[in-house]
Amino acid sequence: MDRALPIAHSEEIELYIRTYYSLLRSSGPVRVRSLEETHVAMNSSLHQQAEGPELDISALVYVALRLPDVIPLTKLMVMGQMEDVFHRDGYEVEKWRLVRARARRRLLYFNEEDGTLAAFIASVSDIDDLIPCVTTFQIEWNKLHQKLVTADLHARLLEVEQGDGVLSPELLEDVRNALNLEAADFSRLAQIWPGRLMSDNLARAAQSRLDLWIRVLGSGLSDYRRSVQYWWRQIEDHSAELRLPERPIYFVSSNIHSLVNLVSGHAWELQEELIDYVRQENPEELVGELDQLDLEDPSVLGNFLYYISRLYASRPRELQKINERSAERERRSGILRVGDPTALDVEAQVFEMRSLQRKWLDPRLQIFTDHSWKLLKQSDALIFNIDYPLGMAAYHIFSQVSTAIEQILGVYIVGKAATLNGRVGDVMIPNVVYDEQSRNSYLFRNCFTAQDVAPFLTHGTVFDNQKSVTVRGTILQNRRFMNVFYEEGYTDIEMEAGPYLSGIYEDIYPRRYPVNEIVNLFINAPYDIGLVHYASDTPISRRQTLLSKSLSYFGMDATYAASVAVLRRVFMQEIERQRKLQRQREPDEEPLLARIDGE
Repeated sequence: MDRALPIAHSEEIELYIRTYYSLLRSSGPVRVRSLEETHVAMNSSLHQQAEGPELDISALVYVALRLPDVIPLTKLMVMGQMEDVFHRDGYEVEKWRLVRARARRRLLYFNEEDGTLAAFIASVSDIDDLIPCVTTFQIEWNKLHQKLVTADLHARLLEVEQGDGVLSPELLEDVRNALNLEAADFSRLAQIWPGRLMSDNLARAAQSRLDLWIRVLGSGLSDYRRSVQYWWRQIEDHSAELRLPERPIYFVSSNIHSLVNLVSGHAWELQEELIDYVRQENPEELVGELDQLDLEDPSVLGNFLYYISRLYASRPRELQKINERSAERERRSGILRVGDPTALDVEAQVFEMRSLQRKWLDPRLQIFTDHSWKLLKQSDALIFNIDYPLGMAAYHIFSQVSTAIEQILGVYIVGKAATLNGRVGDVMIPNVVYDEQSRNSYLFRNCFTAQDVAPFLTHGTVFDNQKSVTVRGTILQNRRFMNVFYEEGYTDIEMEAGPYLSGIYEDIYPRRYPVNEIVNLFINAPYDIGLVHYASDTPISRRQTLLSKSLSYFGMDATYAASVAVLRRVFMQEIERQRKLQRQREPDEEPLLARIDGE
């Protein structure tokens, strides 16, 4: 094969990565302070004000959402793949408090006694994510400290912390002036540190600097593989009745809500309750949006119901009832969930296609004739959906699944990406992927086109025939680096496509994926390959970003447009497969001409 073109290189980023990996080889903890100089020097596009004295509020918000709230109390962060890796070094993490980050799925435990935070990692991508996030947080926290100390606000903040935790308007204004923040930026602190957490953290920041230490346990590749194997054994155990390894599957990497919502019909069953809930309680001020909805448009109404159902079910008085009704719907639809693992925080869902209920399918999935539905009900195939993993964990997971499963019929990847030429909410469909991990340029036939997604997208635009680049980490980029990609025609930046394609290569060819080559998957791919990315960030234009906040209602549009396209494709592929099998079983009979719409 030809060598891949060296499309981009950043000495500052490479130096930063080499620095933290060389330091993490140490058998003891490493001080985060030792990484600050090279972190600042790379001039990350997400941490552009790292060097100056002023707060980079966007960077602080971004990393705070991806770290647990206990990070200001943390003295040492240890990383390992699974419990026995921590046990080897004397960390009984299962006895510690389970903590969560709001915008990153990662198993985390915190020891209140000595301030040790245990982070479970699934691949090197977790290291490439955690180290820059922790370093960014420490730099910005220490800027907070310096400004609050200089303004002599420590005593006043400490008094509030030891009292009711309520910051008076006068004190809030003094803090805002001390931090030199506009009102809008200061309000973002209240969003990441709601309620008492705001006063507690401001008091802590005024009192002391942050001086974190980090340590990586079990850094061998075998430890990552063992954690994925343990994850897979749990799935096999929970799905024993389905005989998962023996049955053909359609592999989907997306999220844990959209596919279930689209086939269970639970939100549609609650339609009247959900609309009454919005009108009476106006969650997130969505009454105005409801009044503007075209209730006859299934794309618009469906997305609205799916989003509201999450808010409705989160209310304590509704939680048990909603969960019971939802679980019953899923059971009758042939949906099995396997979640809450003790290693990888990646939920898996198994959909038995012949158990799906036609009347419960989302209106956008009602594409069947009676005959095509009968064919689908004869299917032995499963849809195997996982909550999309981070970076190289995608490679480890797909390698495990493709090894254990007898037959894969299609691979469909849906996930977030940054766009260099579009807007937040747009959809990108690539057929070229440059992977920073392997330095390969992957060429493949994407089974999706713009016409497959556009009919179900209300607000955004679909771009197909795009070129995507898989980066090592979101913070491990700078504007000069991205401009080089843009000049080469790469407009789609994300973290999972390259690792997935490396795993697909090894499923097709009898050797490990190559390095620094142009890899053509057009010829030998025995199944569908579909990649759909929806834009959550515009790093060059600096327009509104979803990366610095949780997914809102307006972010549902692209998610569900992509998910609908995936399920329609899977259904069409499986019906055609069943038609061929029927012809093989009945070669003398005239083939039936009934087709699903648009097939």
